[in-house]
Amino acid sequence: MSNLVRSASLTNYAEVAREAGLNPLALLSEVGLNPACLQDPDLRIPSDAVRRLLEISANASGMDNFGLRMVETRQLSNLGVVALVAREEPTVRRVVRAMLRYSHLLNESVYAKLEEAEGVAVIREALLLGHEGSSRQATELLVGVMFRNLKYFLGPDWSPIRVCFTHAPPRDPGLHIRLFGYVVAFGQDFNGLVCTTRDMDAPNPMADPVMARYARQILDATAGAGRMDTAGSVRHILLVLLPSGDCSIDQVAQQLGVDRRTVHRRLLREGTTFTDLVNTVRREMAAHYLEDGKRPMSQVADLLGFSAPSAFSRWYKQQFGEVAGRRRRPEAQT
Repeated sequence: MSNLVRSASLTNYAEVAREAGLNPLALLSEVGLNPACLQDPDLRIPSDAVRRLLEISANASGMDNFGLRMVETRQLSNLGVVALVAREEPTVRRVVRAMLRYSHLLNESVYAKLEEAEGVAVIREALLLGHEGSSRQATELLVGVMFRNLKYFLGPDWSPIRVCFTHAPPRDPGLHIRLFGYVVAFGQDFNGLVCTTRDMDAPNPMADPVMARYARQILDATAGAGRMDTAGSVRHILLVLLPSGDCSIDQVAQQLGVDRRTVHRRLLREGTTFTDLVNTVRREMAAHYLEDGKRPMSQVADLLGFSAPSAFSRWYKQQFGEVAGRRRRPEAQT
């Protein structure tokens, strides 16, 4: 079953497409999306169709920053009811946690996490792949929207320590620099933002605790009605844990707030196992990184959570029946 995303993810798509000389309705039809999704922000549409639409549009226009162009006029209100909860939280930290907690209501393909240590706050955002095509445009849109939302609370002069992307830099970084400043970095180990804990401590003067409670009740009821199954939750968590090298079932169980036996039992009930899910996510990530062709094999091994390139090579041969180097683009092998 395809992961779904609110059609609000396509806010500004038609305008950017037309400015690029494209026919947005024809491109929507090409990926199987109904034009109604440009008018109704609350439709649930396949997230992979949105990903493909952005990549096709970027290729057709020759704009490798197409997804980021959609960010420039985004508003907090584009998050729908989630924006209501976030806007009423007392601190930026609580704002971010609210947006992360309910992110699956906006896009089931996203796993996001806030980590804080020694004065640094890291917001990691990962897209469940489930495909072999590029996710560059969708990723830049995702990170760009988080950046814009933080500016809403921290002010127009705020800047993070760093804006991170795992992919290679664009041909012309002008738009990235205009939007993010000179703190944007490519070829990183994760997609997301690096801030200070002082940023997270900042008060939100618009907060209303009573309204926040009410909005959370509405969203929790919505979330309960369409809660992700255990396999989907585990896949999301693995996206973040794999590059750390610690993607054990104990770590996943801790993230889910249960013990490892409960994870095993729930996964078996859903017809899968933890090992199967680890291999599935690794296969998807391996295909993505090798097709991108920008990273050495040793770095791909690290990002997939292997202790050494040799362990990655053995695993890859078992999974795909060929050596990993054959999957890389020709220019990446030279």
